Amino acid sequence: MKLLRRHFLHLAAGAAAFSTVTRIAWTQSYPARPVRVVVPYAPGGPTDIFARLIGQKLSEQLGKQFYIENVAGANGSIGTAQVARAAPDGQTVLFHVSSFATNPIFFSKVPYDPFKDFEPITLAATNDVVIVVHPSVPARTVAELVALIKAGPDKFAFASGGTGSIPHLMGEQLKLSLGLDLVHVPYNGAGPAIAAVVAGHVPMAISSTPPASAHIGEGRLRAIAVTGETRSQSLPAVPTMAEAGYPETKGEQWVGVFAPAGTAKNIIAVLNREIAKAVASADIKERLTVLGFAPVGSSPEELASRIRSDMDRWGKVIRAANLKPD
Repeated sequence: MKLLRRHFLHLAAGAAAFSTVTRIAWTQSYPARPVRVVVPYAPGGPTDIFARLIGQKLSEQLGKQFYIENVAGANGSIGTAQVARAAPDGQTVLFHVSSFATNPIFFSKVPYDPFKDFEPITLAATNDVVIVVHPSVPARTVAELVALIKAGPDKFAFASGGTGSIPHLMGEQLKLSLGLDLVHVPYNGAGPAIAAVVAGHVPMAISSTPPASAHIGEGRLRAIAVTGETRSQSLPAVPTMAEAGYPETKGEQWVGVFAPAGTAKNIIAVLNREIAKAVASADIKERLTVLGFAPVGSSPEELASRIRSDMDRWGKVIRAANLKPD
């Protein structure tokens, strides 16, 4: 009987060792096939632009294609839910922005839990938020824009890339701090929001800089201010809100990368290392800077901490403005 028991234990130990070796070998060979990168917004927006740049670089670095799939809707929640349900094998990853943290506060119910359903990989970059107007709007400074909004007989509207997005919440923060009467016009992504202002359908937008920069440079939009602590490297002539005399309105967006919960730590480590390497590479860093991104490449723990702090900060704005989904 003792001999049989020893034989069973030996077999069990051998099976466990084989499983461990197999798992290590599998994760060391990651990725074994092309990786699906879900961007939960429409093409042309800042997250899409960023993901395509980094995806191409990851394809070069790891020897397997990282292909982009845009799954837009519900301020990013539809695509996010798809990734939450995906197999935790590293073959599906999510590139998301700050609304990943604010959606669970803004909406009464979202189809994912930011902590239980995902493994944070890295806060890859931050990007500036800019206030822009159509050239027909007779305002060139924040003070002039505020005076115009307050004096107007009709309600002034601003576009954003979606209800509950950081640009939307920045607009609500502006309304609260200055007592403005602003109507929010949400679009399905920053690209469509900027296009609406360029076309003259909406007089003003609050947007991340990537989809707005080219239009500003070519005169199709006028930049009034950026909301970061410092001036944007892509828009160095545009003052910050603090420089314009309105320090209460400030904030930035970030781009984070996530995998489904349960993804092996070895795979998370590979992705973290390679994304940090990608955003720090000279060619990508230069292109990101021009677009208004500041490369970061944080640890998974730092991304998790940023999510918690954003939920606290923007949750206060959501409650103070009594915001509800449209």
